[in-house]
Amino acid sequence: MAGGGGGKSEDGKKKARIEIIPLIDVVFFLLATFVLFTLSLSRIQSIPVQLPVAVPNNNQPPDPDLVTLQVSDTGTYFWNHEPITTAEIAPRLVSLKARIADPKVLVTGDNRGKFGPTVYVLDQIRKAEITQVSIQTTVSPTGK
Repeated sequence: MAGGGGGKSEDGKKKARIEIIPLIDVVFFLLATFVLFTLSLSRIQSIPVQLPVAVPNNNQPPDPDLVTLQVSDTGTYFWNHEPITTAEIAPRLVSLKARIADPKVLVTGDNRGKFGPTVYVLDQIRKAEITQVSIQTTVSPTGK
């Protein structure tokens, strides 16, 4: 046959062709399946956390061992409503731990408090080895 591109052989039968587009589709489907399968095999490591339980206040008198440490939006800190500097946080926490056997610290923030200074306060509490830490979940005005 001279030049006829009809896909027939010399004896009149059609030639078998391998279509590459469906083959690529199947290969990509298998690849995506294996990727998703292997992603589901990875286990996430987590830290066990004991979640707090809400208890009504019942108008009990304030705990004298509880210290309120507030972080404000301007980067200032308040120790029981008294303004303090960043440098005063660590020494006060160490002296609190030395004075009281099991001190309690309530970390609170105002409505524009930043995350970074709050993490700094929590890190200083951890360094002072104080384990009774609470985080207030409602917003309070600065210094209150």
